[in-house]
Amino acid sequence: MTTTDAAETRTDPASGRRAGVAVELRDLNRRFGEVRALDGFSLDLAPGELVTLLGPSGCGKTTALRALAGLEAVDSGTVVVGGRDLRGVPVRQRDMGMVFQSYSLFPNLTARDNVAFGLRVRGQDKAARRRRADELLELVELGGRGDRYPHQLSGGQQQRVALARALAPEPQVLLLDEPLSALDAKVRVALREQIRAVQTRLGTTTLFVTHDQEEALSISDRVGVMRDGRLEQIASPAELYARPATPFVAEFVGTMNHLPGTTTADGVEVLGRRLPVTTGRPAGAEVDVLLRPEALLVTPDPHGTGVVVATTFLGAVTRVHVRVGDTQRSGARPGGDGTTVLVDRPSAAVAGLGPGAGVTVEPAPDAQPLVA
Repeated sequence: MTTTDAAETRTDPASGRRAGVAVELRDLNRRFGEVRALDGFSLDLAPGELVTLLGPSGCGKTTALRALAGLEAVDSGTVVVGGRDLRGVPVRQRDMGMVFQSYSLFPNLTARDNVAFGLRVRGQDKAARRRRADELLELVELGGRGDRYPHQLSGGQQQRVALARALAPEPQVLLLDEPLSALDAKVRVALREQIRAVQTRLGTTTLFVTHDQEEALSISDRVGVMRDGRLEQIASPAELYARPATPFVAEFVGTMNHLPGTTTADGVEVLGRRLPVTTGRPAGAEVDVLLRPEALLVTPDPHGTGVVVATTFLGAVTRVHVRVGDTQRSGARPGGDGTTVLVDRPSAAVAGLGPGAGVTVEPAPDAQPLVA
């Protein structure tokens, strides 16, 4: 991915949408004592793209965002936005909008005045400030609430005001650091969808940071999974889920079954079925095979090698918990010491299965295993 020639964002006169800018974070390193928060971290964002950094606490995702914002100095590496090297450029001159977990609204200002605050600092006249603030409050579905104070708004509404305030100066880049963490589940879903809609409409290049995999997969153009200051993988949500590059990514993004398997000449045998996969191991090696719950089939079979221990109704899908023998190779007694396998199937297809039912579990023909 290359940097655009233009150093400034521009408005497309046909659509009113601002042309986004490219962002390059190149070989960033940051130490805190013995801890490497960033370890040669590199990331490119295309103009107008929304990229999410996903990972556990302490993986470096917030440090990367703060380095882009200028809030965190790096020991080495470069930050380039729209072709402009930002080394030594202070935060206020980086032209970035920021939204954090805490709303940080001014309690003595109305929603409208909170949104317009940055424009007032920049010297914009009162009429223009009010017009811009009202436009953005409409955009985040808070039209008619401009005269309310923060204490008169819900948590979700306050975070929308914070988003509108960040967008008011038309920043080149929007930075979102765990902006939904303090909200309840229903509000989080609604607001993340709204953030994506607003970002798509405005075309602002956006870096989003979260530890919530569902959040990341639902709104991003690409998701980067971080571990120990580095990117393990960056890809579209669909590719990241279906084809994780490493066991760490597979475990962090979605649910995985760990199953004993044996390598073959062209793949792996697991749960009685041979699946094609590149393993880099000689045939006959015992390996740990990772498979998604939806990549498995469960069939009623009183003589099968598994027994249902529980079912979890999830609406259209039911998760069937099946206990299989210690290994499929050993022919261990069903329900004895062994492995619990999770199988996700359409609820109608497994309606008759209950605890104690004998079953056969096998991979679907198109299952894509990952060998650890």
